[in-house]
Amino acid sequence: MPMDGILLGFVARELQAKLTEGRIDKIIQPERDEIHLLIRAQGKNHRLIMSASANSARVHLTQESQTAPMDPPMFCMLLRKYLGGGRIREFRQIDGDRILEMDVTSLSELGDPVVRTLVIEIMGRYSNIILLTERRTVIDSARHVNETLSRVRQIEPGLPYEQPSLQGKIPPDVLSPSVLQDRLANMDCGLARAISKVIAGFSIQAAEEAVCVLHLNPELSPSSYDLGKLSEDLCKYVRDLPSRGPSVVLFSESGTPKDIYPFPQKHLDGQPFKSCQSPSEALELFYRERNLHERLQQHISGITHVIRNNIERCEKKIAIQEDALRNAEQMDEYKKRGELIQGNLYLIEKGTSVATVPDYYSENCDPIQIPLDESLSPAQNAQRYFKLYQKARGAKRLASEQKQKAENELLWLYQMEDDLRKCSDLRGVEELREMLVTSGYIRRNENKGNKRKESPSQPMRFLSSDGIEIEVGKNSIQNESLTMHADGNELWLHAQKMPGSHVIVHAAQVPDSTISEAAMLAAYYSKGVHSSGVPVDITLRRYIKKPGGTPPGFVIYTHQRTVYITPDEQSVRKITCITS
Repeated sequence: MPMDGILLGFVARELQAKLTEGRIDKIIQPERDEIHLLIRAQGKNHRLIMSASANSARVHLTQESQTAPMDPPMFCMLLRKYLGGGRIREFRQIDGDRILEMDVTSLSELGDPVVRTLVIEIMGRYSNIILLTERRTVIDSARHVNETLSRVRQIEPGLPYEQPSLQGKIPPDVLSPSVLQDRLANMDCGLARAISKVIAGFSIQAAEEAVCVLHLNPELSPSSYDLGKLSEDLCKYVRDLPSRGPSVVLFSESGTPKDIYPFPQKHLDGQPFKSCQSPSEALELFYRERNLHERLQQHISGITHVIRNNIERCEKKIAIQEDALRNAEQMDEYKKRGELIQGNLYLIEKGTSVATVPDYYSENCDPIQIPLDESLSPAQNAQRYFKLYQKARGAKRLASEQKQKAENELLWLYQMEDDLRKCSDLRGVEELREMLVTSGYIRRNENKGNKRKESPSQPMRFLSSDGIEIEVGKNSIQNESLTMHADGNELWLHAQKMPGSHVIVHAAQVPDSTISEAAMLAAYYSKGVHSSGVPVDITLRRYIKKPGGTPPGFVIYTHQRTVYITPDEQSVRKITCITS
């Protein structure tokens, strides 16, 4: 749900209650389209953020501080000049739409009190922050809009400010059943879309919620209902909106923020929500989590690119070595030809291109034809074939070694790729990046100054249906630490012959139900997550060994038994997650 007029109305009422008569102590502009106001009100310090960013336009209170740039932009300097030290007089939402005005009383250059207005328009890529004089003339704005950008409405210093058109929509504060009935009667579309087109501030999501609360069908046209009763019910719904709450954030099944609403949504029952104490808290949670997720995906994307490139390199290298091995298969034939020539020198004349000699290696000594170099003597041709044999044998040995080395590297890269899939925070991603740096896949950033050493990330922890703790490693470092520090009598699980997490069940006596859940986790957090019948090996920790010189997470084991599991996300979600 975008920040529509309904959500902005909740924010406006919150700001009016908390910031009225507050003093603006500081103004910073950390981004071109973002303003932070530090306000002292009701004995507390508050930070108000106004953002005109195209994909995150909003206004709300925030706890997150931003660093002011060394050279403040001109717009920031003007805001400090005209609003710094001023007192907030009023917050005002315009016509129930996505426009919020903040009146501030400050002193003019002559020392007289004067009221100036800061406007934030939340309209996607057309969002803006505008400073107005008492006569509503534009002093300046975060974005200038000239005639080339818009022939309808310009925002430039010195021009009179004109509010965006409501496009014929009815402001909620003047909404009446009779007016609404007349407008709905002319709408030839579904009821939810009709409401969003008629009432200002209603997004399609807000309209769908209204229709759901009133137990109506969003697809039927307004004319399908008693318009008189429908209009009265909608007007009452709009009047009662300020009493609804609390604000909520909707999360996807993967735990990332999906949407934000000013109150719980009946038409989205069953989806995971988190309630917040205020609209500002909900907005801050939503954008903080969304920004963290976007940053995480950016980091993951960069590392994924490095891993995939090296996986392709290893696969090509293995293909080349396999070709070399196939070519080296002729080495025995070279040796045979050299020996046959050497054993029949008396039968071969110099300068001939083909020697026909008896094949001592066949059962009946059948004659065999051997190609010769006419420029060489028979003895020299024998030596040529012996040299080809030696070369092919050396190439086979080298190709075999290089192929094994590339296959080991490929397995390690596959493990890194699987570890990256399981990363849920920046610290885990940074650990994988550091492993790639240490291995020479990524160049180390030589930053000046000492970088603070952070504590290592921790494995995922689950609680089985029997109340037994299960830990799951998210990367090779965690896998090794988890396994090597486990008790010898604890169960260890791992997907067989594929990259995946080490799973430890912290109990000496483990019921079958817990084993099944642990095996499901081992299969799900492995490269076989999208496969069926994934083999999972189970053994005691005491049978795990770490060979010297092997990479982190590499172990060998014995005394295992194998179960076959088809990974299922819903089954994993039913297992209680303590920490992810």
